[in-house]
Amino acid sequence: MDNDAGGRRFTRRHLFAIGAASAAATVTTGPAWARSDADWLQGNFSWGRAKISVARSLAFRHTHTDETLNLVYYENGRYLPGALEEINYLFRDFRTDEVKEIDPRLLDTLYAVRLRTETSEAYDILSAYRSPETNAMLRRTSWGVARNSLHIQGMAVDIRLADRDSRYIARAARDMGRGGVGLYIGANFVHLDSGSVRTWGAA
Repeated sequence: MDNDAGGRRFTRRHLFAIGAASAAATVTTGPAWARSDADWLQGNFSWGRAKISVARSLAFRHTHTDETLNLVYYENGRYLPGALEEINYLFRDFRTDEVKEIDPRLLDTLYAVRLRTETSEAYDILSAYRSPETNAMLRRTSWGVARNSLHIQGMAVDIRLADRDSRYIARAARDMGRGGVGLYIGANFVHLDSGSVRTWGAA
């Protein structure tokens, strides 16, 4: 969906859980322990003199096609083209099978939310890329669909997590202060996008 208009700090236990889950984790030398969101996304966190670089991974289940995906999309300081192509396909307009390149910043937001909410569950994808034709159809039949939706640009996704309340997901995303975050509590999903910072829906 669209709109025109306190996440938790991570514990040492959580760092080790994420590190163990990633087969692509590497160890180099580095300075002190760092825990900010920016550091997490850049892999800049360390334990004593051992700096741990964790690859970014995501898991998805598309609620309309029942397709699933679990993969590392960023590793060794770069986005992995093959992984991005797989995500682009899963996030396609399932009504037309049209594929659009998904903004990697949106994936990084999903990754950061997954860390903040401390979950290993796959994201349920309700809506990702929409062709202009699909968006126009939804505007005629649904409430809250913007004419120039960021879904059309591959910059938005509507998600759920099976083990986390949508209000908690929205609060964690809003605390990061990046992109758009919309809470649709009646339909039990959260809209995330990589556009300008804005929020809507009761927290």
